[in-house]
Amino acid sequence: MSNLSSKPYQIGYALTPKKEQTFIVPSLLSHASQNGVVLTKIDPTKPLIQQGPFDCILHKLYDSDWKQNLQDFASRNPNIPIIASPESIDILRNRISMLETVSKLKINNTGVPKQITITEVTGLENLKLNFPLIAKPLDADGSETSHKLHLIFDKDGLNNLTAPFVLQEFVNHGGVVFKVYVAGKYFRCVKRKSLPDISEEKLVNLKGSLPFSQVSNLAAAGGGEGCKFEKTEMPPESLVKELVEGLKEKLRLNLFNFDVIRDGKNKENYLVIDINYFPGYAKMPDFESVITDFLRDVVHKDINCGDN
Repeated sequence: MSNLSSKPYQIGYALTPKKEQTFIVPSLLSHASQNGVVLTKIDPTKPLIQQGPFDCILHKLYDSDWKQNLQDFASRNPNIPIIASPESIDILRNRISMLETVSKLKINNTGVPKQITITEVTGLENLKLNFPLIAKPLDADGSETSHKLHLIFDKDGLNNLTAPFVLQEFVNHGGVVFKVYVAGKYFRCVKRKSLPDISEEKLVNLKGSLPFSQVSNLAAAGGGEGCKFEKTEMPPESLVKELVEGLKEKLRLNLFNFDVIRDGKNKENYLVIDINYFPGYAKMPDFESVITDFLRDVVHKDINCGDN
């Protein structure tokens, strides 16, 4: 894989301080350098055309000035890949549009939980959704606010929510979520502990709402059903691969992950509940070689980066 005899590839990156701290780590810089890839920090406040030269741009910034900066660069350098186009990323910054993508795939035994958007906290008497519900901010922009999720047990639990938000039916799923990391040609599915199941009998005694940060208290108080994490089987690899390829094509993205749960009422069915652009890859085993190989593939044009 090493290609030290030729000029190394220059990958410019523009990330939030938090993302830079968790992603641009010494182990990645070292492995990339040994394999002919140099990661160089971009100053997003200065024109991209005055920086570089770059063989590829990697970014996770959202503001309008940065988007204009990217557009100016792309217009002058149409052959230099950008990971990824702001238009594709924006689909994942809205919790409705992200899951609409899954519904369009029409893959057997897959789907999304029933959900609706609430723009005003009035007229919530006829939701046509079954409790418990998960309330999520509509914007999934990585901010602290966007991560403030609540488990809603009855109509009273809706009173203190701030619109706009999404209400999604909670689906019992054995207390396990499957996280699928995608980086170009590579994908990996891992399992993580999730919200505990809630039986109809237990739901009768649960009132109001509960922030996700306190969900662990639910199980301790007897509100959750037991989780057999170690014995939980992974989803079929063929199904995961079909989802990966379908989402890559529909989203025109190569750097994302998605969360999948197994429907507790029908073990053959799997539901996608969340999709994130440029997630925390450092949590993934062997992420240094995966990301390095991915960046090399992008520069070699072995991977289509959407508009670029």
